[in-house]
Amino acid sequence: MEAILKMFGEYFFKFCKMSGYDRMLRTLGGNLTEFIENLDALHSYLALSYQEMNAPSFRVEKGTNGTMLLHYYSDRRGLCHIVPGIIEAVAKDFFNMDMMMEILNKSEEEERTGKKEHVVFLIVQKHYGQEKKTRSKMSQRGKNSQQDQEAFQRMKEKYLSLSVCPVKKSHWDIVRSIVIFGKGNLQNLFEPVYPERLWIEEKTFCNAFPFHIVFDATLRVKQAGVNIQKYVPGLQTQDIRVDDYFTIIHPQVTFNILSICKFINSQFVLKTRREMMPEIWKKQPALKLRGQMIWMESLQCMIYLCSPKLRSLQELEEWNMHISDIARHDTTRDLILLNQQRLAEIELSNQLERKKEELRILSKHLAIEKKKTETLLYAMLPEHIANQLKEGKKVAAGEFKTCTILFSDVVTFTNICAACEPIQIVNMLNSMYSKFDRLTNVHDVYKVETIGDAYMVVGGVPVPVENHAQRVANFALGMRISAREVMNPVTGEPIQIRVGIHTGPVLAGVVGDKMPRYCLFGDTVNTASRMESHGLPNKVHLSPTAYRYALENRGFEIVERGEIEVKGKGKMTTYFLIQNLQVTENEIMGRTENLENKGKKNM
Repeated sequence: MEAILKMFGEYFFKFCKMSGYDRMLRTLGGNLTEFIENLDALHSYLALSYQEMNAPSFRVEKGTNGTMLLHYYSDRRGLCHIVPGIIEAVAKDFFNMDMMMEILNKSEEEERTGKKEHVVFLIVQKHYGQEKKTRSKMSQRGKNSQQDQEAFQRMKEKYLSLSVCPVKKSHWDIVRSIVIFGKGNLQNLFEPVYPERLWIEEKTFCNAFPFHIVFDATLRVKQAGVNIQKYVPGLQTQDIRVDDYFTIIHPQVTFNILSICKFINSQFVLKTRREMMPEIWKKQPALKLRGQMIWMESLQCMIYLCSPKLRSLQELEEWNMHISDIARHDTTRDLILLNQQRLAEIELSNQLERKKEELRILSKHLAIEKKKTETLLYAMLPEHIANQLKEGKKVAAGEFKTCTILFSDVVTFTNICAACEPIQIVNMLNSMYSKFDRLTNVHDVYKVETIGDAYMVVGGVPVPVENHAQRVANFALGMRISAREVMNPVTGEPIQIRVGIHTGPVLAGVVGDKMPRYCLFGDTVNTASRMESHGLPNKVHLSPTAYRYALENRGFEIVERGEIEVKGKGKMTTYFLIQNLQVTENEIMGRTENLENKGKKNM
């Protein structure tokens, strides 16, 4: 079981890296000792998002030649063997070190929230790169491994042998003395310089650190910052105990000096006791403080340097606090504003998750709608092209030397939209498009697309035919007749449409992999669109090409509009299509069975 838990620890570290925590973990410390010491601080910040998280605590005692005593505290017993797997993986990956860990002692200690497992690990670390380059890598690795193991055993035996010393000291007192004895041999030679006296007056200190408390070994308050007195007025009382006004939230330990010293590397979170606050403040949320405990040996006092634990502007307002109450050097100011932005992003993420769940439910119905989708596919694409796409084949683009394109739109559509409910617009367009769609089958023209109130069809594409212009012209006349049956929801009168037609060459092909469309490209498309936009209500506007090369002398009544300025085309002489003199209105609308045969015969 120990081996499995250690392997799990190694995998958990790899999992954290793969999950994107690699960069955060690397910044915890410049060496393994600093990394372990700051794990508690990382857990404290993660607790802002995961408030139910109950993480273990770590405390490090430095020794000689890279040795350490790692104290591990946890509510969950039996999982301590995960720790060597994690720490060894971190040492190898981040700090290029090889190391060995072994449990020296395991016990249970009673704390405020119950019993905690206390495990002490002996860590012996050794840097990579000490091998002699003249030997092979594999053989040297085996030799070094054996040497490291022997050295580890000698060191362990040395520590453990001291427990039989005739001096009446506890085992841990002896081990600690050895660790402290070797501090002079640490590789870090930096020694700070301290002044002979403290060059700061009492008032300045209490203002510079507005949230701090100094208390002695009996928890008697000796000093407090100005703002913490403001929000916990009881601190101004002489000879009070700090545990009368605060409880320890994290770490979950008993409020006494001994427990605090055990977790001195942890970030401490204190909460005010509601019953000790002024009556008018008791309805407010309890004030939480977050900070660091520092033991001052010469004064035999503990200083708690802290800040209000605020996560958002809302919590700041609930306590009637202001940003100015927090010291300018305190990063809590930035944390409040950054966390406010984070909360907004979380809400957006939650909305996206809800939408994702809705989409997941909708996806269950896709199987039922599959057959309907296939039917719609043939309505969107020519049948032979749709079949090729279903088979996974590429559809090559085709060039058509001549075809006829029609565009139409609804006159004053923008004004109608502004004056109507959306459902009325949808109903109007659906009624109009349904009638137009039926006419495409009557006259055998291909519907390209609809965009808003615009409707586009083509004749002679994708199946080339000689009489494509006549088909499109008859379709246009049918559109004009059908529009009389569609009512304007604003006026109650029939809608008016504009129709433009142009004949010319195009390039056609399927574009897109998702929702592919059979699209037309070329100047012919642009010119047909210009004919529609420059047309008049209830008129079928023809370009010169559509008239002279396609519809002239084909049995249609056409009148000349004259020369007009067409955007992007210059001056053009255009025409209006009035009617087809060779077929009846019923035949145009497809109300007789022999329409197509008679129409082809007449044309």
